[in-house]
Amino acid sequence: MIWNVLSALGGVGMFLVGMLMLTGGLKGLAGSRMRSVLVRFTSTPLTGAVTGALTTAVVQSSSAVTVAAVGFVASGMLTFAQALGIIFGANIGTTLTGWLVATLGFKLDLGEAVLPLVFIGAVLHLTGRPKLVAAGQALTGFGLLFIGIDFLKDGMAAFEGTVTPANFPPDTIVGRLKLVAIGLVITLVTQSSSAGVATALAALGAGTINFQQAAALVIGMDVGTTFTAALATIGGGTMARRTGLAHVIYNLMTGAIAFLLLGPFAAVTLPRIGDGTGQIALVAFHSFFNGIGVLLVLPLARPFARLIERLVPQRGSTLTSGLDPALQREPGFATQVALDSLARLNTAACDHMCRRLGMALPADADPHNSDDLRSALESLRAYLDGIHVPPGSSDQAEAIRSAFHALDHAARLLHRCDQSPRIATLATTHRLRRLRGLIARAAARQARPADPLATEAMLDRLQTLLHDQGKGPRDTIVAAAVSGDITDQEALDQLDALRWLDRSAYHLWRIRVHMNRADGAAVLGGPHPEVPGP
Repeated sequence: MIWNVLSALGGVGMFLVGMLMLTGGLKGLAGSRMRSVLVRFTSTPLTGAVTGALTTAVVQSSSAVTVAAVGFVASGMLTFAQALGIIFGANIGTTLTGWLVATLGFKLDLGEAVLPLVFIGAVLHLTGRPKLVAAGQALTGFGLLFIGIDFLKDGMAAFEGTVTPANFPPDTIVGRLKLVAIGLVITLVTQSSSAGVATALAALGAGTINFQQAAALVIGMDVGTTFTAALATIGGGTMARRTGLAHVIYNLMTGAIAFLLLGPFAAVTLPRIGDGTGQIALVAFHSFFNGIGVLLVLPLARPFARLIERLVPQRGSTLTSGLDPALQREPGFATQVALDSLARLNTAACDHMCRRLGMALPADADPHNSDDLRSALESLRAYLDGIHVPPGSSDQAEAIRSAFHALDHAARLLHRCDQSPRIATLATTHRLRRLRGLIARAAARQARPADPLATEAMLDRLQTLLHDQGKGPRDTIVAAAVSGDITDQEALDQLDALRWLDRSAYHLWRIRVHMNRADGAAVLGGPHPEVPGP
């Protein structure tokens, strides 16, 4: 008996490893296509739910789809209500694993038949090529799923006739609640509702539990994912916490609906369950109550989103609101939201410079002081430092390098903006006032560039012009001091002001150069929408 227990446990473990490998491989193969599909086909919560369900079914990872949705909201590509559609739809997509296990794993003995897939997967993994490695990982994971199921079936078969439904809580309200609690604990231990469902299917097939008991376990496993979602939000940003809370509320609601539907569903289904069809009925119940939950919540997606936003208000600066640590599990998304934050920081820094130079800001400008800007800059730098670029992602690495360079020049520009005596000197002569106006208008254009590449060229010409002011005009200032037209101190102040203009123009130009390089890199599978790719 002990060997059978070990076989069952080993089967669960192999199933979990298979799921992890299959999910990792499919995510690697889907890559940026998964993200582009999610954005392209999500215009409403309903289309988001359909897209989320199908995408989760393909990549076999609701967490990856959820992180993608968080990234889209953080970068402003989707509203929170649209993202909720994706998140709710992902719950339906996860039920595909149960169908796969029930229709293939328990109907057919595929343990030995899939061994060649494990071999092929290992060979592909050894090639070292990213796409082939991902394909090999997916094949190996797929094979391990069914090998694990075979071990699980063999282990459970030994309990047939020994362990019966009578050994478990009876089919009463209290008994079902106990089984829901057991299912919840199983998900907490395995951190995978799919593995729990596979175990319930094996137990149902071996006759150790009946349909109602298995269904109650599955409800508990589904509810158990809420604790996983809640734990994942610890240390996360606003969007991650909102998503986690929405997931918890939704799954608790769905679990309550499933509990109420269990009796009627069993009454309709049990007379039609024949030999070997109980497992199909179980996965059908799993999909059924998840589908009902989505249909009930979708019409209320927008008010539900507003409720969650009130319960979890925005924290911290608006400049860095999208920098959610949860997104760092997906480097592509983390890089994109970092670049979006960099764009907001650039706008705020240039507005700050315009204000210091006496230029009026646009009506929609949100002024920030130097301390706010420096704090946001340091937060963004730390966030970029926490993004681990996977091997072979040269474009993404280039985007992060360019973002770091842009931040360095932004920090230097902010330092220049704090040099009040030099800025005051810009108002003392006609030439300096004219040059001050030029750089103020350039900063305003850099803050909100209609054409980033044209803005880069304009800033290049300006910094060249201001650099040249250090030649002839410098000699003129020195000559005026020698002739006594201005004092030596005035001459020194004016020369300092020229250097201030020169260096400030240079930093504005380099910020735009590096931002264009970052935006032109292939982030999220292609160039940033604002800047054409190279």
